[in-house]
Amino acid sequence: MANPELPIPDGLVLRPFRGVRFAVDNPAEVTSPPYDLIEETSVRELLDSHPNNVVRLILPGADRHRYAEARQILDTWLSSGVLVADETPALYVYEQVGPGVLQRGLIGDVGLAEPEQRVILPHEDVMPGPVADRLALMRVTEANLEPIFLLYEGGGGAATRLVDRIAVSLPPLVETETLDGVRHRLWAVTDPDELASINADLRSRQALIADGHHRYATYLALQREHHATTGAETPRTDTPGSDVAATGSSPTPDTPDTPHTNVSGIGASAAGSRPSSPYTPETDTPRPDTDTPRVGILTANLPATGNSSNPGGSAAKTLNPAASNPAASSPATSGTGVSGTGASGVNADGRSVEPGPWDFGLALLVDSTSYPPNLRAIHRVIPKLPLKEALAKARGAWQVHEHTDLTEGLAALAEVTGPSFLLSDGGRTHLLTEPDPEQLENAMPAHRSARWRAMNTAVLSEFVLPKIWGLRDDEQSVRIVHHDPATAVQLAQESGGTAVLLNPLAVDDVLAIAAQEERVPRKSTSFGPKPRTGLVMRMLTLE
Repeated sequence: MANPELPIPDGLVLRPFRGVRFAVDNPAEVTSPPYDLIEETSVRELLDSHPNNVVRLILPGADRHRYAEARQILDTWLSSGVLVADETPALYVYEQVGPGVLQRGLIGDVGLAEPEQRVILPHEDVMPGPVADRLALMRVTEANLEPIFLLYEGGGGAATRLVDRIAVSLPPLVETETLDGVRHRLWAVTDPDELASINADLRSRQALIADGHHRYATYLALQREHHATTGAETPRTDTPGSDVAATGSSPTPDTPDTPHTNVSGIGASAAGSRPSSPYTPETDTPRPDTDTPRVGILTANLPATGNSSNPGGSAAKTLNPAASNPAASSPATSGTGVSGTGASGVNADGRSVEPGPWDFGLALLVDSTSYPPNLRAIHRVIPKLPLKEALAKARGAWQVHEHTDLTEGLAALAEVTGPSFLLSDGGRTHLLTEPDPEQLENAMPAHRSARWRAMNTAVLSEFVLPKIWGLRDDEQSVRIVHHDPATAVQLAQESGGTAVLLNPLAVDDVLAIAAQEERVPRKSTSFGPKPRTGLVMRMLTLE
């Protein structure tokens, strides 16, 4: 049920903001990958590249005071000129070019919408620990330090044409190349007509969260928290809090239940905290009531979602989020905050609400038809499960095929079409295929679609981990390794555990599952290329 105090954006809205950027000669030295892709050994490398690397903000120290430390560092950098805010609010064209990589999109303040409004769609479950961690950090810093990654089906529309024209014809505001050979460029879009054109094109569309589910859940939690405390003192900043409604679970205050890389000990002088800006609700404005079909990333001609064995079935469910969000039909000139962005909305009671900074979140929005993403695998490591024990328990439910080494095992894994997993602890590898149909059927949730039940991450989470190995799929039992199977195997070898290597999910399966309002298990997908953290940030206190 919608919160009657929260504004509902009039469609997919991307609002300009005053970007905060590093004033350094080589921006690559102060940037980093997203926070959840940084291994502990990489932190020192990032700090060696520059003492003011953004990792000091996104992964502060390991105790409960780490969030205050991040705020102190942020304030110091702002006051000393290490970080500088752009004078004029802008949307930022962002381009990534490198070996096998070309992606362009727009970075801006995306209007927040609950999943049931069908404007911004999640496709993956979240865990309360990481949300509590990001919630505490965002609350204390009053900043969005890194953008989430959204995809939309733009069909090369006006927004994409503008992005491409700017990228090929104008000198960039920022240009830098990271060690992986990817060149990153930014341009600021401030012209009111161009901003209006972008938002007129976006308004009827639908976005999918490609990366940043935990951060988006944090955006929503902060929005609820702020509206609940409007008119009171500034929200508390000493604990992670318990308002994580988007996760369905409340973390323990002071100690978010998530692994955290420690980069403490790099001091900065303290500075006073700044209060959040109040919202200005308005009343007596009728709520629009015209349903406008939304052009969704999930409306493509996908196979039927009810039966994964029927790829020739009917198209996937077409979504019409306007049915639950009548504000989506507002004209392109609505909104009072920024001309032409449609940045105002109505709440669930039909009252007009002028949104404030907590009603938006930093996001990169990419047209997936012009710049299709790649989808890579996320592997698992089970530190407390020796390979010998894992294989012994699996043989009663799976066919086990032995391979001489990792290269041979990965090649065999890539050839399997059904649920399959490659197990290793650094020596010979073992491929699990052809699960026992009866055991699998009994383990998988009956209320889930056939497509969901056939996914390898779902089979791992619902069958292999709990039923075969007697483990929970949580942060304590299962370590996550993005992309690199060799790193997963090394971690398994060091911990005396087992690496579980997976094939990547199919993009069509992910889209179809999101279309029918299901979510894949946590850490099932890794869309890329991901935006680089630290190129441009957002301070809510500047809005």
